[in-house]
Amino acid sequence: MSTEPEPATEDTAHAVDTGPETPGTAEPAGAASEARSDEPAGEGGEAAAQVSEVEAELAAQRIERERIERRKAEKQGPIDAGGKLSGSAADLLAAVRAVESGEKPAATVFGAPEPARRPAPEPVRPPRPAPAEHSAAPAGPAGPAPETVQSVRRVLAEGGAPEGLAPQTAALLGEGAQDALRADPWLLLRVAGVRPEQADGFARALLGAECGPDDERRGRAVTVWLLEQAALAGHTALELPRLTATLAQRGVPDPDAAVQSTLAEGEALAFQDALEETGARREGEQDEEGEEGEERPVRVLIGLERYALAEESLADGLARLVNSAPKQDGSAADWEQAAASAQGSAAELIRAVAGHGLVLHTGGEASLAEPAALLRTAHALGLRAWAAAPGPLGRDRFAALLGAAPAEPPSSGPNAPAAVTVTGLLTGAEGPGRDADGALDLDLLVVVDAPQLDVEAGALLAESLPDGARLVLAGDPAVLWSVGPGRVFADLLAARICPQIASRRPDPGPLGELVSGIGIGELGQVEAPGKEVVIVPVRDAGEAVHRTVQLVADSVPRAIGVPAEETQVITPGHGGAAGTRVLNAALKERLNPGPGRFGGFDPGDRVVHTPAPGRVLPGRVVTADAEGLHLSCAGETVIVPRDRVEGSVRHGWALTAHQALGGRWPAAVVVLPGDAVQALSRPWIYTAFGRAARHLSVVHGVEQALPRAVVEIPAKPRTTRLPRLLAPQTPTTD
Repeated sequence: MSTEPEPATEDTAHAVDTGPETPGTAEPAGAASEARSDEPAGEGGEAAAQVSEVEAELAAQRIERERIERRKAEKQGPIDAGGKLSGSAADLLAAVRAVESGEKPAATVFGAPEPARRPAPEPVRPPRPAPAEHSAAPAGPAGPAPETVQSVRRVLAEGGAPEGLAPQTAALLGEGAQDALRADPWLLLRVAGVRPEQADGFARALLGAECGPDDERRGRAVTVWLLEQAALAGHTALELPRLTATLAQRGVPDPDAAVQSTLAEGEALAFQDALEETGARREGEQDEEGEEGEERPVRVLIGLERYALAEESLADGLARLVNSAPKQDGSAADWEQAAASAQGSAAELIRAVAGHGLVLHTGGEASLAEPAALLRTAHALGLRAWAAAPGPLGRDRFAALLGAAPAEPPSSGPNAPAAVTVTGLLTGAEGPGRDADGALDLDLLVVVDAPQLDVEAGALLAESLPDGARLVLAGDPAVLWSVGPGRVFADLLAARICPQIASRRPDPGPLGELVSGIGIGELGQVEAPGKEVVIVPVRDAGEAVHRTVQLVADSVPRAIGVPAEETQVITPGHGGAAGTRVLNAALKERLNPGPGRFGGFDPGDRVVHTPAPGRVLPGRVVTADAEGLHLSCAGETVIVPRDRVEGSVRHGWALTAHQALGGRWPAAVVVLPGDAVQALSRPWIYTAFGRAARHLSVVHGVEQALPRAVVEIPAKPRTTRLPRLLAPQTPTTD
């Protein structure tokens, strides 16, 4: 890598511990949750088809509730809430303990075959939400009743908990929240940011002598909290031994009883998954001497119901696409002629889509030209073809590619290929809407930035596709995975149940060479004659902040010709002496100084708006009035009420890598302060460096931790069930 260091400065600042961008780390009670992802937020398309944020959120929630209730109805022998564990769940836990203790061999305990999973019924398609009558989208759903919030505030004050948690607690527990908290103080642990020790203190204040570590309510609450923390870290379930061991570390005297109670109350589900083992024989198989071999090993998983059912629904929907023939839109000769006129792996992609309902496409930034060519081909053949991205950054990036690339035939007219967000597509705020049966009214859907899909978004997409539709999931497998639980794209690549087209189109120039090397675990030297890559060494976090501001405001515009508004700063975390908070404050002071009269914001400020956890909308402040803070986000006017500004709006000159996913800027400044070493990994570095299109400056203060992270620290593993669920339903391709 070539280095073009600019003169070091003498400015220093005292370094403090950083808060790395770790999805599984919660802030203290009362702290605003961090937006870590560029997830869709339901922004609208044409004015005539827009829906408000409230309607979009309610529609998405209604879809989720209907799906969960439908799946619940299929389950056999529900356990009465509050009763002791019985039936298969009790047998399962007893069997696991018997094997672990050595009382019984696995072959006798798990001798009965696992019942076959029944395919999900045809989903009840939700109607398309009615268009809104106004274009300015409110910032989120209406909150709980004021009297409910006030009652909860009194209970929190009595227990010594921050009264600022009252609105969130009331919204979570609903009407009667104050009575529910008095009956079970550990329900406070369900509020984002609250930790077990804080909930324990609240419970002691309310219950007095009745409070104890062996309280069944505490065991259930900590079990659910651990599963929720696992979901924040990307897991859809936890292995039972790991869960019980962690419960013991959290001071739960009887972890087994806590898990049993959680299962009995229906707050979690248990699963038995068989594991493949090299050389192992299936149960009942005999060796050459007629002796039966041992059965395959199993693992027992515990997961929250919402993610378990979403993963099962996703597996069923994908299996339906794989096992059903796509509609014969266009003759085979027409598809072949279109493929023959395409170049390289784009031709392979077109041929694969012609005959399959599910296709995976992998590659870097340059490879996006191939899904774009596929969409234009499908449109020319008369298919209703659409592209979707998990967030507005990816949508706008791909839409620009569709519009800029030459269209053969011309992609014009009302049914031309267009890009939308996944949430906008599902809620009806964007895209073709739904047909009479409630399915998406399309023939081909290409999802770009597919690694960002979590299991819930993937399940809703799969369920919403009509029979005979084609689904293409396209993305770069080396980037950071979704903020939500699951690793849908990576699991599908590993399962090999459908055609996989790997693009042979490399990303060009020194930046492409640098990022491609990182993707395979190599941080090499690249020639950068046009200062495409610049390394700026710093000694501490204070100097890192100073040099970052200098780069954005002066050096990059002067030397590279990229203005400050087209330069994105990326750093590992929100906290610390060089996190997004500190960097944004410094950048605002230099680029858009002002009194910050409205919650610290002024017109012209660059911001990110988080209407819901995990959803990020980049934008700018337009004005502020009695209604709230007016933002321009992805072409939409969003009004954030005064009481929601502090918790849902941040300055956006500096982002985390998860927030920047899907976006690409002419210039990027990646800040690596010395206190962020623990946050570095190969996917993080690959993602951050890959956000730069023309120029990358690296403010480098981690010394050898950077090459070590590239070579030695891959993506953290995630526990998921998707490959196991797909195996019996789909054939494996070579």
